[in-house]
Amino acid sequence: MKALRSRAALLVCSALLMVAAPTRASDDTYGPEEILAAATKVFGTASEGLAEVVEKLFAEQGRPNAYIAGGEVSGAVGVGLTYGSGTLRFKGGASREVFWTGPSIGFDFGGDASKVFVLVYGLPSADALYQRFPGVDGSFYYVGGVGANYQRSGDIVLAPIRAGVGLRARASVGYMHYTRTRSWIPF
Repeated sequence: MKALRSRAALLVCSALLMVAAPTRASDDTYGPEEILAAATKVFGTASEGLAEVVEKLFAEQGRPNAYIAGGEVSGAVGVGLTYGSGTLRFKGGASREVFWTGPSIGFDFGGDASKVFVLVYGLPSADALYQRFPGVDGSFYYVGGVGANYQRSGDIVLAPIRAGVGLRARASVGYMHYTRTRSWIPF
């Protein structure tokens, strides 16, 4: 009888762990409604374009485990420079200030100031963010708009969403260097 109770208890605990495991995994990530609400706070308003970009990113990458909310300025005449800052936020409430700089080269002309909302996928810890993320960017801003691209390093994927103001035509290759402190040297 005691052996039967022990087996029954083991089966119940196993079943509870199987049910709890997916719930715990999704508790570590953000859903589309949460991301759209947080992005709306950054950009000041929800737009159809923003909702479409978020929907596309979720379809392609799944649920992010963190995001960065901030802003950046950039400009280029063939060779470009970008400077940005923001706050990295994890689902559990932990947050940390982050800065980024980066050069680019290609067909790149103009300047812009953007609010930026970066979806972060596969980030094991905040310290893993502090590195260079190569990326290819193609965008055209005229007065305003929403766009996204990908930056990848190993298993970590960053998907910056930008809503910009300015005049900028760009098809370039470069990288973003994410750091703990502000730096004016983009290399």
